[in-house]
Amino acid sequence: MSLHRLHLSPNRIAPSDRLSGRTALISGGANGVGAAAVRAFVAAGAEVAILDRDGASGAALAEELSEAGATVVFLEADVSKAEEVARAVDAVIERFEHIDILFNHAGDIIVKPFLSYTIEDWDRMMDNNAKSAFLVTRRVLPGMMKRGYGNIINTSSTAISVCSKMESAYIASKAAMHQMARAVAVEFRDSGVRCNLICPNFIRTKHGEDEIEQLRAYGVLATEEDVNTLQGRICEPEEVAAVALFLASDESSFINGAEIYVDNTFTAV
Repeated sequence: MSLHRLHLSPNRIAPSDRLSGRTALISGGANGVGAAAVRAFVAAGAEVAILDRDGASGAALAEELSEAGATVVFLEADVSKAEEVARAVDAVIERFEHIDILFNHAGDIIVKPFLSYTIEDWDRMMDNNAKSAFLVTRRVLPGMMKRGYGNIINTSSTAISVCSKMESAYIASKAAMHQMARAVAVEFRDSGVRCNLICPNFIRTKHGEDEIEQLRAYGVLATEEDVNTLQGRICEPEEVAAVALFLASDESSFINGAEIYVDNTFTAV
């Protein structure tokens, strides 16, 4: 895919102490936006734990950043499975004692006509996009409540408000996760826990490129020209990570239950 590129350094976030003393857990942190968030959080002073099914990429990223002086650990885990979430989160707490920031970024997508979706497809979307966020949030929340501080960020999608063809199961799963996150924000506001959502559209990641290729295969408007018309250009993963960093910091202390669209007017046109 050769969509118009904005040249951004993987380390475009200037070093700071915005997250100094904080421990962050990032699911789906081995690649794409998740990896960009790992780099951004580390640059801001956080200790970071990465959860991902991609063992090779996750381990390589943790090793690279650790050799550069950061405190980063990687745990291979499928966050759609309760037993793996419990094992991984408990290991993070044993290592760091607590988790201040949770970025639920892990997710998956299947593009096909509504009547072609199987029950297995539906379950895969719900497990990877909604159930995964539920499982990790549920495991992390008690510690946040006990300490009276917690910051949860979830990667949603513009699809929760502007539907596209061939993505019904994906959209339904993101909508379920989206409303769960807003409900968590309301229920735990007075416990010192915040929960917010980032809603991006097409991003230059493997996930985003796979989505575009699948849409093209079904004749849905997703050519380079179409994407550029809809949102000006494709979004870079570092641009989403920068929003995650803002939400993870105390600069966003009065933002709770919010939906931040990172789509360059896609949903506004």
